[in-house]
Amino acid sequence: MNLIKFVCGMLAVALVLGILTSGSPDDGNQDNSTVSLDGNGSETEGAIRAEETETEGTGEGEREISPSGEAGTKELAATEPSMPGTLMFGEGKSDMAGQQRYIEARVKATAGLIEEEGEKIFSDFREEGSSWYHHNFYIFVWETDGTAVVYPPDESMEGQDLDGLQDSNGKPIGELFIETALNKKGEGWVDYYWPKPGEDESVLKYSFIRKVNRDGQDYLVGAGFYADDYLISRNLDECKVLSRDGGIYVSELLHPENFDRELDLDYSIAHSVIEPGENNAPHLMSKTEVHYILEGEGTLYIDGIPVKLRPGQLIYIPEDSIQCTYNTGNTSLEFLAINQPAWDEDNEEIFD
Repeated sequence: MNLIKFVCGMLAVALVLGILTSGSPDDGNQDNSTVSLDGNGSETEGAIRAEETETEGTGEGEREISPSGEAGTKELAATEPSMPGTLMFGEGKSDMAGQQRYIEARVKATAGLIEEEGEKIFSDFREEGSSWYHHNFYIFVWETDGTAVVYPPDESMEGQDLDGLQDSNGKPIGELFIETALNKKGEGWVDYYWPKPGEDESVLKYSFIRKVNRDGQDYLVGAGFYADDYLISRNLDECKVLSRDGGIYVSELLHPENFDRELDLDYSIAHSVIEPGENNAPHLMSKTEVHYILEGEGTLYIDGIPVKLRPGQLIYIPEDSIQCTYNTGNTSLEFLAINQPAWDEDNEEIFD
């Protein structure tokens, strides 16, 4: 077995497990609390504020110690983990981390120009193809009362009061932009869902905000990037169904040829479901394949050799093997099929 291929397959498994266990932004469980990072990676918005009460562990929750020394019992509240610091936000070596640093630099440089030249520079920010407005990147400027001054993708919004602006999930981003600009440091990051210019669907966006003053007037300057330009996160119900035959379903989770940008991948991942009492047709894959069992139980025959299946199990299937999978349990058998190189119909032969 080629070790590199096997490692890639394992990485693919880890990637897809994260996809399958993550919730959709619209599943009703979206956390709309805001975390804005200052330049040191500390939380300036939406931070979890610990209750300033001395406590003592009892093994059955917490015992609260009153100033008089009397102990009382209270329940511990569940808390969300805090946002990582700068090491995980802009300090990496990926293209996305580089883009974060680029955004900060452009916003700070633009703020400096406004301090020097004032409103006469605003028209340059609206010029498409300039360093301030190109592709999905643009600089926007508000007054800190919420009035939009420069918004290149839709100049009709300029002059409007956007203090009450919300994203597609109802997050109050107008208020958060202003609060971030007016915080002690005068800058920070805000995350929210917003459509790309010319598109309707909202995607995760991160914007860096900075306050600037010119002739006694406070402005906020911002720019951002869209996470899906660098990351892939897909829910199973959004994926293309490759086949549906009775109680057998196969959906494409990941295939490098089916994205609108080049991916540095040479494998594909499919999600397969076989219902109780069903089996897929015997078939030969001319390239190696890895299966990872998610749920259920069954038997996978590889050139006639039975392999019992259970959740959490990984099976390497050699190239040119004839395989067939049976669901022998009373619940759905779900597994991932990882192909390297990426699946191609010319590499599969199905037998009747």
